[in-house]
Amino acid sequence: MKLYYHNLSGHSHRALLFLGLLGADYEQAFVDLKKGEHKTEAFLQINPFGQVPVLVDGDAAVSDSNAILVYLAKRFDRKDWLPESAAESARVQRWLSVAAGELAHGPAAARLVTVFGASLDAPLAIKKAHALLGVMNAELANAPWLAGDHPTIADVALYSYVSAAPEGNVDTSGYANVLAWLQRIEALPGFVAFDKTPVGLAA
Repeated sequence: MKLYYHNLSGHSHRALLFLGLLGADYEQAFVDLKKGEHKTEAFLQINPFGQVPVLVDGDAAVSDSNAILVYLAKRFDRKDWLPESAAESARVQRWLSVAAGELAHGPAAARLVTVFGASLDAPLAIKKAHALLGVMNAELANAPWLAGDHPTIADVALYSYVSAAPEGNVDTSGYANVLAWLQRIEALPGFVAFDKTPVGLAA
């Protein structure tokens, strides 16, 4: 099993984090985005979209970070991380959709501006980030984890970009429940930290 990743990619970190939490045995393959390695013919044969992360497991090449989380949970038969009941799996899927939507357009987009110099609307991304954090903070007032009473891939999917939100000039200090949730994830056995960048409010 091999994971193609970039250390400053929050999407890559989702996969790195979950592999760590699972205690999985795998090989890391760093993809240098600055050198355009993700756009080479060899890499595009693995993922035609030219994006990291990609998990290669035997004949399977799984791209998209959320798909990798689902694949790994199924691959290792970890129903604790991806419950199978209708209600529980729907709660997890809801947050995977948030990770691909509100999170991507909020904290992740704001961080793309400061870390990678992306030409995006930073004030709008920061506004969307606070809207998301407000919802998360309210929901985490009633439960320790996003999808219930134990950690699931929903928490893994949201962790990376929320933890790094200050790098995108998103002030998380007013969201006590979110900060406590981050600490709970960081206390899990096998936790893998997300490489920090001294930009934005983290400068």
